[in-house]
Amino acid sequence: MKVERKELIVIGAGPAGLSAAIEAASHGVKATVFDENARPGGQLFKQIHKFFGSKEHKAKIRGFRIGEDLLKEAEEKGVEVVLNATVIGLYKEKEVQVQIGTEVHHYKGDAILVATGAAENMVNFRGWTLPGVIGAGAAQTMMNLYHVKPGERILMLGTGNVGLVVSYQLMQAGCKVVALADAAPRIGGYGVHASKLARCGVPFYLSHTIKEAEGTDCVTGVTIAQVDDHFRFIPGTEKHFDVDTICVAVGLSPMAQLLKMDGVEMADTRGGYIPKCDETGATSIPGIYAAGDVAGIEEASSAMIEGRMSGAAIAEYLGYMTGEEKSSREEELDHSLEALRQGMFAPKNRGKKIEKTEEGIDISETLLTKGYIADDEIKRFPGYRCEAKVHPVIECTQNIPCNPCQTACRKGCISIGDNITSLPISVKGSECIDCGMCVASCSGQAIFLVKKNEDEGTSEITIPYEFLPLPEVGDKGSALSRSGQRICEAEITRVRTSKAYDGTNLVTMKVPTAFEDSARFFIKA
Repeated sequence: MKVERKELIVIGAGPAGLSAAIEAASHGVKATVFDENARPGGQLFKQIHKFFGSKEHKAKIRGFRIGEDLLKEAEEKGVEVVLNATVIGLYKEKEVQVQIGTEVHHYKGDAILVATGAAENMVNFRGWTLPGVIGAGAAQTMMNLYHVKPGERILMLGTGNVGLVVSYQLMQAGCKVVALADAAPRIGGYGVHASKLARCGVPFYLSHTIKEAEGTDCVTGVTIAQVDDHFRFIPGTEKHFDVDTICVAVGLSPMAQLLKMDGVEMADTRGGYIPKCDETGATSIPGIYAAGDVAGIEEASSAMIEGRMSGAAIAEYLGYMTGEEKSSREEELDHSLEALRQGMFAPKNRGKKIEKTEEGIDISETLLTKGYIADDEIKRFPGYRCEAKVHPVIECTQNIPCNPCQTACRKGCISIGDNITSLPISVKGSECIDCGMCVASCSGQAIFLVKKNEDEGTSEITIPYEFLPLPEVGDKGSALSRSGQRICEAEITRVRTSKAYDGTNLVTMKVPTAFEDSARFFIKA
């Protein structure tokens, strides 16, 4: 049996694996990445939304563009990427078996990084095996990689970030999302993601879950029902929807089988069965590392930094860096990672009910239970401002690690400060020039420009718009409120597209001034 030697073997060409290989290669390590897919990049190429964080975290850049940048960097660093290569075994002495085509190849690595990611969870309900019941990630793959609509009418189960983001992308693909349901009493993902759906008229059913998927050969409908505190169905609360697809977004489980196979010490945690490892990804077996979702479920931004940390540690382990150099790089990366692990959605806050922001402002209960901020709640947040003729209204009300709006505004109208999780502030006395960069740069589509036309009693609201076809100047229709209700007549007065906006179009609608604080979306008559 021929065994080929490799300096560094990386299993998985997703954000963590590629980042680790790039980091190690930048210090001289010869890295080889194996991935079972026909295309590298992992989840990044399915993610068409803009990332959160700061500039160093690739904020306001769409996931697939980040993937393209990683692939380019890997090529420049000389990283070898082998595709359609399924790692079927990880054994003692760092031996790896890889199936490429019909052949099985044997390799030994001086160091090995496992970055196999995670798999979607599923829940059982009557009819859950019918064609048409799919994971949200599978739906995202169909849409964003293969340009296939998963269905026409869809119910989403789960209101974490995956359920919220994929629901919005389903609508962008032309699907009708009839509702989102979740057995939990509160929305689990970012409020800005939920708000995008709510203002488009998508309802949320919290403390509800699926009772039955209907159909014989495929899904033709679904019945949900409310559950009590013990997640038991409450009789008489059933609600029926005509759908042809049910998407399930109820969490992910780390794919750590290879690490367990090799005898790495494991831990059974609330986040799944994961390897015990330090902050660099070093496991109980010297020379074997883990990074990304396989070591604990987080966002892709965190996975890329974790991969970099592992890559630096591997470079030191193989003798390409001194301990001092590795510690310096690790400190730099750790600072960046910790910034993403702050705020209301930090790992330390999982499962906790947060009642106030870091600034001491009461959380919007309506946002948590219905997906939108009530009109009487928005004014208590610092992003609300109304004294200028043109001004941004920032409807970001949760402490999320993100600051592109601050860096996008050349006039200093928006400030977050040094703490990346602070709520954005609309700076009093600043002069907005209506450039729209803050609207386009907001990863959560939570910024609107309001311009008063006092002489005619109207106001113009500039909204972020990522659907096709785009409205045209002169189009008449209805303005929708934050809750998705038609509230007044509206006319399109301006449509802006620009390469600098990166796919977020700016649509300006004219409404009566009385509705300037509540009109947040437009639909044609």
